[in-house]
Amino acid sequence: MSDIIKLLPDAVANQIAAGEVIQRPASAVKELLENAIDAGSDTISLVIKDAGKALIQVNDNGFGMSETDARLSFERHATSKIKSADDLFNINTKGFRGEALASIAAIAQVELKTKVEDNDLGTQIIIEGSEVKEQEVCNCSKGTSFSIKNLFFNVPARRNFLKSNPVEVKHIIEEFQRVAMVHAEIAFSMYNNGNEVFNLNKGSFRQRITGIFGDKINQKLVPVTENTDIVTVEGFVSKPEFAKKTRGEQYFFVNDRFIKNAYLNHAVQNAFDQLLSKDQFPSYFLKLTIDPSKIDINIHPTKTEIKFEDERAIYAIIRTAVKQALGKFNISPTLDFEQESSFNVPLLKSTDSIKTPSIKVNKDYNPFETKTVAPEVKKQSTENWESLYSSFEKDSAEIIEHQEKKGEQQVISPQWDEEEEVKQTLLQLHSKYILTQLKSGSLIIDQQRAHERILFEDFSKNLEQGKGNTQQLLFPETIDFTTADAELLNELNTEIKNLGFDIDKMGKSSFVVSGVPTELNEQNVKKILEGLLEQFKLNESELKLKKHENLAISMARSASIKSGKNLSYEEMKALVDQLFACEMPYSLPNGKPTIITLNLEDLNQQFDY
Repeated sequence: MSDIIKLLPDAVANQIAAGEVIQRPASAVKELLENAIDAGSDTISLVIKDAGKALIQVNDNGFGMSETDARLSFERHATSKIKSADDLFNINTKGFRGEALASIAAIAQVELKTKVEDNDLGTQIIIEGSEVKEQEVCNCSKGTSFSIKNLFFNVPARRNFLKSNPVEVKHIIEEFQRVAMVHAEIAFSMYNNGNEVFNLNKGSFRQRITGIFGDKINQKLVPVTENTDIVTVEGFVSKPEFAKKTRGEQYFFVNDRFIKNAYLNHAVQNAFDQLLSKDQFPSYFLKLTIDPSKIDINIHPTKTEIKFEDERAIYAIIRTAVKQALGKFNISPTLDFEQESSFNVPLLKSTDSIKTPSIKVNKDYNPFETKTVAPEVKKQSTENWESLYSSFEKDSAEIIEHQEKKGEQQVISPQWDEEEEVKQTLLQLHSKYILTQLKSGSLIIDQQRAHERILFEDFSKNLEQGKGNTQQLLFPETIDFTTADAELLNELNTEIKNLGFDIDKMGKSSFVVSGVPTELNEQNVKKILEGLLEQFKLNESELKLKKHENLAISMARSASIKSGKNLSYEEMKALVDQLFACEMPYSLPNGKPTIITLNLEDLNQQFDY
């Protein structure tokens, strides 16, 4: 039998490594930004086109590379960060695996321009699919410019698995935020298809958070600080009243590296115990500084998972730190049993004027007066008391006669109004379900799911026809979004308008809404749009739906009436009529039922008839 095991060519090995390291354009962005930080840069810019599929360019003003280093950087396992296995447990840099640039060069067309400060000329290298096409000297500024063009051009199957542009841009923005947030000492900028998305100046951690998520987040933040021998914790958590229904801005950084850790996330959530309901999630931005020898970051290709030597102790420290911060800033509810309530005088505002207390005196009051009841009152209380019973017998006879007639009507000939009789067939249960009677039993309708189904079919038709019905607002509303949501909304602008919104961009991340779909009536426009974007992102990652279907489902979910809303009879009747006019009234697009039938025979069996 001949030998069958062979060594893979470097190009194939690099493509296999790329499958682990470079999963999408955002993965390449992360690697390039981290390399720029390791190069000692204080100014970094990111430029993308076509959601990173056509171009990803990262420019920095760091140390730069010599001609030899520039060529070696594309070789597998080439790194300047580690020299021995012991260095793996004392890592203070970002990239260290030595696979990122080799993996990128295997699946894209790459151009590198770099120059060290002391050299007059720099080096330019062009590589396509791991093959060096060109290497020559060039005139460029100090630092490095790395351009990735036509990502996955030679791996079409991988390119076909990429999501829509709005989703890929969202992932790129997330990676950019994770890197830029924790490095407030570096100025970052980002451009998408020629439009500025971020322009972040150097500053403090709080200023960087505000620069990324907008000025309004500043008032929501509570500072957290805790210094122990095991770990140092610093950063911010949001006030309980600003908690969200979805996991939004939640960031853990360990030694300035973003990580994901469900166990530590539970520590923060636990610190908000009794302040939030189970379906609410706080925002947090926490930086942990720990001895590198106490952690292992080399357990995942993307380096977003870390092993801690003493994870339980860190859990307790984070929980305590957050809890103390909430208590220190009077966020947690407290009771002071030693305070005397009679001395609890409210503080004056700076705009309040001080008024002199006034005393009112009744000059006619005589403490020695013995007559406590005025003469006229006594006279009124005793005069003509016999008249109270003058018509007693007559009134009693009329009341008895009326009651007898009323009883005869109820027994012999009911005079119920026909509309009231119909109302008895529609009942609302627990402000969540609508109960209606059938000959064979009862029908129970989930009011939220029923409305979702109705809106889903309406919005699907609007998207297919390319135009929805719009109701103009009396006063246009200006809404501010996070930068990531603003970019997503900008990418979905045509479809959003087809749903029935009259919306235009104003400024960097603000939009003016002049009209809404007629189906929304008088609902909160800001909550509807925020819910639409949040649901769209969730559906894209979990359900992998087509864009139009995703938008229709997301919009229906965001705009539907919710459980807990009391409905009038007319509202219930309209909801039931519209539901049964749908093409598929019995379930949602995800298969969950809108209606269940309670059979009369089954009910009789429960009572043992």
